[in-house]
Order: sequence, then C-alpha cells, then structure tokens
Amino acid sequence: MSAAGHISHRLHARAALLPGGWARNVTIDIDDAGAIVSAQPDASDTNAELLAGPAIPAMPNVHSHAFQRALAGRTGRAARSRDDSFWTWREAMYAFLRRVDADVFGAIAAQAYLEMAKAGYATVGEFHYVHHDAEGKAYADPAELAWRIVAAAEEVGLGLTLLPVFYAHAGFGGAEITDKQRRFAHSVDSYARLIATLSAAGPERRFVIGIAPHSVRAVTPDELAEIIRLGPANAPLHIHAAEQTKEVDECVAWSSMRPVDWLLKHANIDRRWCVVHATHMTDDETNALAQSGAVAGLAPTTEADLGDGTFPAERYVASGGALGVGSDSNTFIDPFAELRQLEWSQRLHLHRRNVLGGDESTVGISLWARAAHGGAQALAQKTGAIAKGYRADLVVLNGGDAALAHQEVDNILDAAIFGPCRQPVRDVMSSGVWIVRDGHHAREAEIFARYRAALRSLDHGPT
Repeated sequence: MSAAGHISHRLHARAALLPGGWARNVTIDIDDAGAIVSAQPDASDTNAELLAGPAIPAMPNVHSHAFQRALAGRTGRAARSRDDSFWTWREAMYAFLRRVDADVFGAIAAQAYLEMAKAGYATVGEFHYVHHDAEGKAYADPAELAWRIVAAAEEVGLGLTLLPVFYAHAGFGGAEITDKQRRFAHSVDSYARLIATLSAAGPERRFVIGIAPHSVRAVTPDELAEIIRLGPANAPLHIHAAEQTKEVDECVAWSSMRPVDWLLKHANIDRRWCVVHATHMTDDETNALAQSGAVAGLAPTTEADLGDGTFPAERYVASGGALGVGSDSNTFIDPFAELRQLEWSQRLHLHRRNVLGGDESTVGISLWARAAHGGAQALAQKTGAIAKGYRADLVVLNGGDAALAHQEVDNILDAAIFGPCRQPVRDVMSSGVWIVRDGHHAREAEIFARYRAALRSLDHGPT
C-alpha cells in the first residue's frame, strides 16, 4: 500500500482561488489519502490533468436537515388568518414526518446530498434530530436513522460531520415534550449511548461526530452541561439560537436574558461552537458572539423562506466574526444562492451595495472565502482552502454557462453569485475523488429513482 503523501493525482488549473487570492497556472498535487500535498502557482501542466475551468474550494454545508428536502414546495398555501410563520411551518413539518419511515428517510437524504454535490458542496453538517419511528419509539438499532444519513453521504461521496441532536423539551424551563416531538426525544442516558455508538464507527466510516443541543428552549441548563461533555474534546458543538422573535421573548421571560446572551454567559461559547441562525441579536450580543471565536451558521434562503429576519452581518463581520452557510431546510440547495441572499439581505436592510466585500477583494471572493473557512471550522474538517495539508475538496466552475463565458477571472465568482448564472458548477472533487463530472454524478439516476418512489409512497401509500 502506498504511504500517505504519495502523489496520486496531479491537477493543473489555469486559475485557482488560493488563500491569497486568484493565482494563475496552478498545479495541485494530491496524495492517496485525498489531501493536497502542494498548490503551486506559475507552474507547468506537465503530466497533470488540465481542469476545464477555474478552481475554487468546495463549500462546506454547515447546517442541513436532509429529510426536509421532500417538504420543500409543499407549504405555500396561506392560512386564512394570514399569520403564517416559522411556527405554522413547523406544524406542517410535524405532519409530514408522520409519514416518513426509515427507507423514505434514507432515500430523501441521498437525493438531498446528491443535489448538494452537484451544487458545489463537498462536505455536509447534518443536524440530525429525527431519531425514532413515527410512533416515537426507538428502532431496534437506536442509531437506525443516523446510519441512513451516513450511508447517503457515502453513496454520494460527501464528507460528513454528523450532529446527532439532543431534544428533550417543548419549551423553556423543561416543558414536557409533545406527542408531535417524540420522534426527536432523548434522555441524557439514551443520547450518551447514541453518541458512543456513532463515535466508535466514525473513524472507520470517515465521518466526524459532533454534539448538537437543539436549542436553549429544548434543553435544560443541567442537560446542556452534561451532553457537551459526551463528545471528544475537539468535537464541534452546534445549537439553534435566536431564529425567531417569539423564541427571544420566551427566553427573556424564562431567564431575563436573550438566547445568544444566555449562551455566551452559561455555555462557554468558543471556536468549537456553531450558533445556527443567531438572527435576532442586540449590538452587544453581535459583537460578543463575533469575538467569542464561534461560527455563526447562516442559512439565508431558509431564513428568507420562513420569514425569520435579517442577520446583522455587517456588524458581525466588522467585529471579526466567523460565519458559514448551509442549506438548512433544503428548500434551496445552492451555496451561490446562500451567499447572494446573505449579501442582498444586507443591501435591502442598509440601502447600500457591496456590503460584505473585503478591502482587497470583490464581494464574491470575500464571501466565498469567508464562508468556506468558517464552514470548515464549524464542521471540524480540514477543508475550505486549496492549500497544502487541506483535503482536496474542489469545484471547477462551468465556463459553458453564459453568465461565466469570457469573464475575467477576478470577477468570475461575482458573476457566479450575482449574475444570471444557471449552472455555475462543472466538476466537484471530494477528498481527492471526482464525484461530479460535467454536471453529473455517476449514481444520480438510481438515487433519483429511489427518491421518486419515496415521494410516491408518501403521497399515495405503498404500491
């Protein structure tokens, strides 16, 4: 067997986005383990595979609920009261889940992950909170649905950070779980057993395990303190916080503190943490979260779809905050769209253009590099950059799309994010393996056939 470090792939890009910006004529050497050995600018293309377009780091998907892919597009009928919100959408999600068994769950996850790969994600953080069967009873193997997530990522070829969710209460102060939430519920002991089982398999099946208290409203302070000790010392920690104003108001009523402020003062928030959404923060909370080293896990298209609000990105970035983006409810699976929505939300709020650009780079370059770096941190994966020692997770941009044709390379990411680009991604590599070529995945027909059968069973019952 070849030792790690032996070069198994040599790629040559006419242009590649390196940590210092765009470089020309870059040769990228990749070892047998799928890691980048070197990324050398101004090099020859001798004995190298010539890439068909500019190369950028693949985007880590910092936050996904894979099963919600099949719910997308099914919640658009307005209530007579005209007061639809996240909370009415949540009721639709509960009703949908009553019909989802393990086979359907796995088929939906595989389709969601296939679409992620084709969109330019090479790693996903799965915030996995559906643990039990439709009656709320544990499967014979309590990790049954977690294994379906692992299998879906393996089939598609995505890197995976698996974030089993601890969900124990229906509201602040330890409110009793409802019948609709029993598929999610764990005790500290049952959750500890789940984490132990999955942690034992992680190294062999090549996924990272993290700890995910669902939200401040779904765990008590004592439970939170117990579960964050269950993972390895460097395990990522993810939590929803301050997504909705109702959640903020209820947290204040319970604790006299807002959710992010409560976490900062009680949970030792540091760079291991990813605080998902963090939409509704005061200026002081925004500055403090940015300075904590944690990552804000943003899902701008989901936050727009659910009417959540606008994340204070300008202040957060100016305070040095790290951020990543994810597809969350999988209504939209496209990192380019997430970054576009993030920037556009700031423009609409502040009445200015080019809000999140860097001093030395365009908005597109700055957004992509920032989100790739923050997403890698949040997922505890060595990805997000084309550089020595990083995993070879690459996207080759599609010069055949009219929006990218004949673009100067310095502007091509902005064209892909903000232009009329329909298919920005041509090829995707994950851990040194091409998983998408010329816009296609080798197993996409089979995966889609299973997904269609799953939807048919949801809508019409078994055939």
